[in-house]
Amino acid sequence: MSAAEGPLVVGVDTSTQSTKALVVDAATGQVVASGQAPHTVSSGAGRESDPRQWWDALCEALRQCGDAAHEAAAVSIGGQQHGLVTLDERGEPVRPALLWNDVRSAPQARRLIEELGGPKAWAERTGSVPGPSFTVTKWAWLAENEPEAVRATRAVRLPHDYLTERLTGQGTTDRGDASGTGWWASGTEAYDEETLAHVGLDPAMLPRVVRPGEVAGTVRDSHDLPFSKGTLVAPGTGDNAAAALGLGLRPGAPVLSLGTSGTVYAVSRRRPADPTGTVAGFADAHGDWLPLACTLNCTLAVDRVAALLGLDREAVEPTGLTLLPYLDGERTPNLPGASGLLHGLRHDTTAGQVLQAAYDGAVHSLLGALDLVLDADADRSVPLLLIGGGARGRAWQETVRRLSGRAVQVPEAKELVALGAAAQAAGLLTGEDPAAVARRWNTAAGPVLDAVERDDETLERIAGVLSDAAPLLERSTDDR
Repeated sequence: MSAAEGPLVVGVDTSTQSTKALVVDAATGQVVASGQAPHTVSSGAGRESDPRQWWDALCEALRQCGDAAHEAAAVSIGGQQHGLVTLDERGEPVRPALLWNDVRSAPQARRLIEELGGPKAWAERTGSVPGPSFTVTKWAWLAENEPEAVRATRAVRLPHDYLTERLTGQGTTDRGDASGTGWWASGTEAYDEETLAHVGLDPAMLPRVVRPGEVAGTVRDSHDLPFSKGTLVAPGTGDNAAAALGLGLRPGAPVLSLGTSGTVYAVSRRRPADPTGTVAGFADAHGDWLPLACTLNCTLAVDRVAALLGLDREAVEPTGLTLLPYLDGERTPNLPGASGLLHGLRHDTTAGQVLQAAYDGAVHSLLGALDLVLDADADRSVPLLLIGGGARGRAWQETVRRLSGRAVQVPEAKELVALGAAAQAAGLLTGEDPAAVARRWNTAAGPVLDAVERDDETLERIAGVLSDAAPLLERSTDDR
């Protein structure tokens, strides 16, 4: 390990599939050590994980970092959004956490929208129209289906809150992650008492919302992590807000993230409120806003199609097929009960053409929301920042270029969620805005792929199939 110029900080990304930890030099942004450990997620109707395995994975990831983690002066946790963590009086999980991609609460989402004033009222109050990904709908599902679990619950947390609390012993969250619950009002930046009363959730069970730049706590004595007692703990945030910090995003710069889920977002000075529900009006982690659209099916769905076809994920061929890869239902468009749909199959269709159609279908959903995410006065000539696990894949890059018609920049920095968390931790030590820290680290630097002519023919074909197939896609899986 080379000598560090400044104090060391730790940034953590606790995602759907694994926990990653980076030890970073706060002065230069150099990653001096890293570690990673996997999680398991249930299959079938639900998507659940035991929060205790996140803690075990964090311990293992930090163990892999060695002595560098022990020397860290501050730590911050970035984590998957929306997950419902229910804790008993001892702070132990009552049941496995319901994850963001568990869509069983779709009926509860529809009912809550109707019962509390309709989409426009929800958007004005919370910034978003809740879908089944949102935590409030999961709590309503739990109350309806597992009332004994609700009776046993004494605290409700999000995934990043759970790990932060195990470090500090204090229940805290931040505005970025809280804004994805459905019970945090973006207009007042406080928990919404009407919503909480309606779903029967005592606000005393929720964590304190820590302000940007505020210390959430310090590492306590009674733990088994390689941190010194008193190490500063930053507020942490949701994964997308952490990645925005990690890129040092300025308002108007668009991001397309290719992970298990796909997201498009940009920092905005204006509080968003989209009554259509396409754009979630999230807060960011340092005082602005992060309008965002999310799809449930991205790299995992395309990889599944490649595996079914026995192909390498890059083995694509030009295609005229349409494949809507809604393997887990879909959030954008809002079709929680949908499944995948293939249209245009012929005798001479090749496996590579089917695979390219899966890429096209996944990217179409994201690009359809891009203009809604950006402010009307945003500069459309700014390159689209392509991040996430799929960003370095040639087939992903070329599909995004062809269907967007925009220049695409691929940052060389990896693990942007963990880097954003590290920037947040560094900001505690230096007093800087974490996004300014990341810009000083030059995390967004990377090659720019020139714009190509937009493939309007493919975009129109996919939109037409999506429209024609709407009655089929809107049926729940159980109705088929």
